[in-house]
Amino acid sequence: MGLFQEFKEFAVKGNVIDLAVGIIIGAAFNGIVKALVDGVIMPPIGLALGGIDFSELKWVLVPEDTTTEAIEEVAIQYGAFINTVVQFVIVAFVVFLLVKFINNLRRQRAEQPAPEAPPAPTPTEALLTEIRDELKASRRA
Repeated sequence: MGLFQEFKEFAVKGNVIDLAVGIIIGAAFNGIVKALVDGVIMPPIGLALGGIDFSELKWVLVPEDTTTEAIEEVAIQYGAFINTVVQFVIVAFVVFLLVKFINNLRRQRAEQPAPEAPPAPTPTEALLTEIRDELKASRRA
């Protein structure tokens, strides 16, 4: 089997396609979480802490030279880092809830009793079945 054929089989398996769909949805979800953190969660937290805009928090190492614009500002933007940490916590929590939900579904499926086998025929039914089979066999002979 050639290398190309093996790759083709790998690429069209359901798991690879599911993974690709998951990555695309995850990227879109990341945008939603970023908007939620930047626009909904952090503003009230900043307001509660005295009107702080977390996205603008930074520690300036070298200030910008506004007269000549020869020196650009060098800063550690820890506010953006705080926003990113909050985004991570939200995404991690949602993934945790999703995994927990899927595990619960699997557990419920595993706990469901197997369908019961049909009851064994009564002795009368078994005897009638034997008689029927004997009659069929004697007609063929």
